Amino acid sequence: MKSKIIIIGSGFSSLSASSYLAKAGYDVTILEKNTTVGGRARQLKKEGFTFDIGPSWYWMPDVFERFFNDFDTKTSDFYHLDKLNPAYQVYFGKEDTICIEDTLEKICAAFEQEEKGSSAKLRKFIANAEENYNVAIKDLVYKPGVSPLELVNAKTVTKLGQFLSNIKRDVRKEFKNDRLIKILEFPVLFLGAKPSDTPSFYSFMNYADFGLGTWHPNGGMYSVILAMQKLAQQLGVTIKTDQNVQEIKVDNSVATKVITQQDEFEADIVLSGADYHHSETLLAPKYRQYSENYWEKKTFAPSSLLFYVGFDKKLQNVSHHTLFFDVDFDAHAHVIYDQAAWPKEPLFYANFPSMTDATMAPEGKEAGFFLIPIAPGLEDTQALRDQYFDIIMNRFQEITQQNISNHIIFKESFCVNDFIKEYNSYKGNAYGMANTLLQTAFLRPKLKSKKVSNLYFTGQLTVPGPGVPPALISGKLVAELITKHQPNTHHESTI
Repeated sequence: MKSKIIIIGSGFSSLSASSYLAKAGYDVTILEKNTTVGGRARQLKKEGFTFDIGPSWYWMPDVFERFFNDFDTKTSDFYHLDKLNPAYQVYFGKEDTICIEDTLEKICAAFEQEEKGSSAKLRKFIANAEENYNVAIKDLVYKPGVSPLELVNAKTVTKLGQFLSNIKRDVRKEFKNDRLIKILEFPVLFLGAKPSDTPSFYSFMNYADFGLGTWHPNGGMYSVILAMQKLAQQLGVTIKTDQNVQEIKVDNSVATKVITQQDEFEADIVLSGADYHHSETLLAPKYRQYSENYWEKKTFAPSSLLFYVGFDKKLQNVSHHTLFFDVDFDAHAHVIYDQAAWPKEPLFYANFPSMTDATMAPEGKEAGFFLIPIAPGLEDTQALRDQYFDIIMNRFQEITQQNISNHIIFKESFCVNDFIKEYNSYKGNAYGMANTLLQTAFLRPKLKSKKVSNLYFTGQLTVPGPGVPPALISGKLVAELITKHQPNTHHESTI
């Protein structure tokens, strides 16, 4: 008999782990709360429009390629990628915009136009960021966060000083133009913390941006989920949807079964890719590792107010990814992280996938995804959602010089209450736990339970951190830990 593994949740990290574990010979079953797989990366289809509900940026293509290569396949076996040009567009005010194009040469030219001499500084900054990226990918992020010694080798020792400075300080030391500063500070927002709280080493996100570029999988980010689902099932993984887990049954510090609303599933090993805090509430109190006080003190990445809008015409003066930095960047960050309040003048991001991909909207129409970063745990009412929709739509029309209010076919929204209801997300956060200095690597919640011998965790609250590429890596790391601590004696591990 193969060792039976029950995995809770079917997001990127769970699907990743399931494939590695199935390849290593385990009997793997995924239990998904919702009707479709994907966790936070599901899709909304309505009136011929298609929206990615969650992640919408495809960065770090090498990590996706490495995942599929581990199974003797490649991304192109499953989905088609387009490199976006421009990668994204940034508005700083009415008719005031900078386009970040698809090569470093073009980006340097755009910087030089804004600030004389900045292109040379940018090349130096990105060269260091590329070096950090190579160290991160080759020496750091594929480590399980078990010990601080994982961070120490000949390459990483030379980078330790970069954990004592921060992105904000480094960027502002070299660049004086406020617009360029905002563009360079933007990528670390994917890590969930303010630039002033993000260690300098994480400049590798700038290389992910300017060096590796921004891509779009045909059919949207959900194409990646469908690819991973197909791979997992080809490897023998069983996926059961509409299985809302109620309890992880533990006897004598050993997890024995997972109980859902409908069924009970016996398990030799349990792996949760669901929200870590929620996963521990499924245990008896004596088996929980982290107290409510522990979670309360952690710095969580933002939540989001999201709108999915169908337009009856093609839009002008925007790009596939468009950022609206026409209000104070620092003030918005201060409200999110320090005040935990609704921002008076919100930054926002808009995504129009149908500009690149005709499958995302009916002919002659546009699919629009709008995102406002907000603090987790905020009051979430329909009145507030409507208020903020009006705020950003009015600004959008003024800044891009077009009337859209009479061209909206429908709008759907998603916010704090939905993150809690759909994903059991702690305080309705959208991206997990921020990668601050004291929440990096071995300082994050552990992949392996300290109290239940055969219980493991994966996903954005564990190592390496928030984001889709880190989720793929997290799945691999936990699979390696499982094969190390609970080897499947009936099959030689091939991870």
